Amino acid sequence: MGVLNVTPDSFSDGGRYADLDAAVGHGVRLRDAGAHLVDIGGESTRPGAERIDAATEAERVLPVIRELTAAGVAVSVDTSRARVAEAALVAGAAVVNDVSGGLADPDMARVVRDAHCPWVLMHWRGHSRAMRELATYTDVVADVRAELAQRIDTALAAGVAADRLIVDPGLGFAKTAAHNWELSARLSELLDLGYPLLFGASRKSYLGGLLAGADGTPRPTAQREAATVATSVLAVAAGAWGVRVHDVQATSDALAVWAATGSPRLAVPPHAEKRTQDDHEHGVRR
Repeated sequence: MGVLNVTPDSFSDGGRYADLDAAVGHGVRLRDAGAHLVDIGGESTRPGAERIDAATEAERVLPVIRELTAAGVAVSVDTSRARVAEAALVAGAAVVNDVSGGLADPDMARVVRDAHCPWVLMHWRGHSRAMRELATYTDVVADVRAELAQRIDTALAAGVAADRLIVDPGLGFAKTAAHNWELSARLSELLDLGYPLLFGASRKSYLGGLLAGADGTPRPTAQREAATVATSVLAVAAGAWGVRVHDVQATSDALAVWAATGSPRLAVPPHAEKRTQDDHEHGVRR
């Protein structure tokens, strides 16, 4: 999953792809570099970020989704709002990547159920402005597993098909660096839930902290790529369904090397195929 933030304030690429042509061009490059999905987000979820309104979020993502879909790129929409997700699916998005796991907008389950599309349920405890205060756990892996199980149960009770659900441990969301490393080391306990798992460590601050200089200064965001690749390959080797990264080429190359050793072949994520133009025109949802 290649990251495409059409925001002015995302932690890694904020402002770089706010222009429609720049965003579409980058999305195509991500696909060409090996992304099965290009994940388009219009609202920053970095720690401390303030919320924007739904109309602004939709104005940012919908034109990019339409253009990329027309260019043959499979797209997911990174949103926690049902209204934005519904419009994005009509525009051509194939997957809803919801960082709130359905908690931010209870109507999201209806949208996903009716669209019959894949839904990424990320572990989440609250919006960005307050997430640091919520990073308290007895056993972070056991607690995240239990809370993800609750989100799964809620989705199933709302009528969402089990084979459309994907889980994400939410690295960095109400998590300290120690929590992120513990979750990474014990992915098998999250995989025991029985659902595909999306892993997103790309360029996050805990990698910068690990690679800090002698004076304690974290490694700059743009210089965390080798660590991102390492975490991604380890996650796939542990059984992750997918990895969400900014630099698709580097991770794609590393996974090709991993696969060449005789490891299982990587497959296109199930149910993530681009819908046809005829589907879009007639409102058909898979």
